[in-house]
Amino acid sequence: MRDSFTTRPEIRGTFGVVSSTHWLATQVAMGVLERGGNAYDAAVAGGFTLQIVEPHLNGPGGEVPILLWSESEQRMRALCGQGPAPALATPAYFRELGVELVPGIGLLPATVPGAFGAWLTLLRDYGTWELADVLQPAIDYARNGFPLVPRVSQAILAVQALFRDEWTTSRDVWMPDGRVPAPDALFRTPAIAATYTRILNDAHAASGDRRGRIDAALESWYRGFVADAIDAYYTHEAVRDTTGQRNRGLLRKADMADWRATYDEPATTQYGRYTVAKCGVWSQGPVHLQQLAMLRHLGLDGLDPTSPQFVHRIAEAAKLAFADRAAWYGDPDFVQVPLAALLSDAYARQRAAGIGAQASTVLEPGSPDGMPPRLPDLAAAGRTLAASDIRFGVGEPTFAALPPVAEWAAREIFVGDTCQIDVIDRHGNMVAATPSGGWLSSSPVVPGLGFPLTTRLQMTWLDEGVAGQLQPGKRPCTTLSPGLVLRDGQPYMAFGTPGGDQQDQWTVAFFLRHAMGLNLQEAIDAPSWHIDHFPGSFWPRTQTLNRLTVESRLPETTVQALRDAGHEVKVGPAWSEGRISACTREPAAGGGLLLRAGANPRGMQGYAVGR
Repeated sequence: MRDSFTTRPEIRGTFGVVSSTHWLATQVAMGVLERGGNAYDAAVAGGFTLQIVEPHLNGPGGEVPILLWSESEQRMRALCGQGPAPALATPAYFRELGVELVPGIGLLPATVPGAFGAWLTLLRDYGTWELADVLQPAIDYARNGFPLVPRVSQAILAVQALFRDEWTTSRDVWMPDGRVPAPDALFRTPAIAATYTRILNDAHAASGDRRGRIDAALESWYRGFVADAIDAYYTHEAVRDTTGQRNRGLLRKADMADWRATYDEPATTQYGRYTVAKCGVWSQGPVHLQQLAMLRHLGLDGLDPTSPQFVHRIAEAAKLAFADRAAWYGDPDFVQVPLAALLSDAYARQRAAGIGAQASTVLEPGSPDGMPPRLPDLAAAGRTLAASDIRFGVGEPTFAALPPVAEWAAREIFVGDTCQIDVIDRHGNMVAATPSGGWLSSSPVVPGLGFPLTTRLQMTWLDEGVAGQLQPGKRPCTTLSPGLVLRDGQPYMAFGTPGGDQQDQWTVAFFLRHAMGLNLQEAIDAPSWHIDHFPGSFWPRTQTLNRLTVESRLPETTVQALRDAGHEVKVGPAWSEGRISACTREPAAGGGLLLRAGANPRGMQGYAVGR
């Protein structure tokens, strides 16, 4: 038996397990399981709690992709909670504004907020609880208070001038007494509680059965008072953004009324005894699968997971997969994406053959089925930065660099972006979900609702004919990427991480470490890294070719060997790469299931529980 230190134990049980990016959401979800709810009820309750307690990472106006395993149906499904571009959002509109990229903050980059629709669709179709019961913890935290993690205070601090001078609806919510709230303070968002309470009251008045009440709540959100408030604000109010100007929004009630969360089949690839599943090419999920397909042929067996060979081969595979993302990925309802070719073993072998002992210094998309790749104008990033007001928004979640604050300097705080929750119940049902968007610092609060909306449209391009081109009704290719795994054909793991473009880098290394024998917590705790060798998904879409950022816990010999191989290595803090949550299930001796869970120690928010 291996005897190695981890930051916390790998959780083991038989009744249920939950792992998420915030301890309160984890415990809310476990509480649902304890009171007879299934994994879907628990995930929804935990997901709504994350909106309240991690408002810098997601919110009611954001989005969520969900992967699920249904034990009764014996199948995996993907549920798309990524909303599309508004009907008014066209490349011509933005060019007339004089910009080459969709701004990263403000009203212009809004898509239809899909999280509410996806969570309620999951609850309606697979859950057992009433909507009022799964919403109650979130309402209670919003009304009665929750402790602010230090990163929320820092996020508000970074944009306090914007809130005071321009986004006054956000000032009223996040600086209610005119000051930045202190870290760990008890904080309330009563307007969100009021919005959800009104939805519940309207739903109970509209229907006498559980399914009808959920449908009525969807009606209130997408075709009722929530949509009315969004339409009025986005139509009539002009707010400042990175263009340096005040602009009105493009999202309208008609855009929301026409949208529904939809199911589709996950994309999959095989790695040894494991079948790994991701959302389709409306997400970046297949880059995870492309990397595994290449790495099958790169001889990882027997390598130490902190060795230079292990890191180099994964980093180089990531460079190729993310180059393909830039050239080929887009909403499959609008674009013919050659996904089968991208995931084929023949293509993986061809791409893997191009990986040598030295680091690649060029962006190199491939030619699946012999088709020539097409990239957007990547020089637009530099021109955009030179012409933009960047005081309040660069990167994900598009807020300004955090100023040093003496009383917080000793805390190890990380840039946030997204959330994760994974649940497995005693029946074997599994959920992996990656909520994000509606960040408090990226768009102003909608009056009367208490929350801001997603800015995911910044992930589109204005270039004619590229796969990720902005089109009305088209989904941006989201970075959000939950994962499911089968082992020997049987359901095994739910996992995921925040991290934007890093999501399908950190989880690749995590999965490989686990497949090589590390338990969940060991695989999460191990030193990690990421590359920036591709156009970033977030405004202003910059890239840094051949940059490899590693945790300082990697051995010095590994770091030096990577530099000798030609990588431009940046050494970051010891615990700075990865935010992974994961749960597994397997048959237990004598019947039933043995359940396990692990959670990320970085940032001291993630937590796993189970019994």
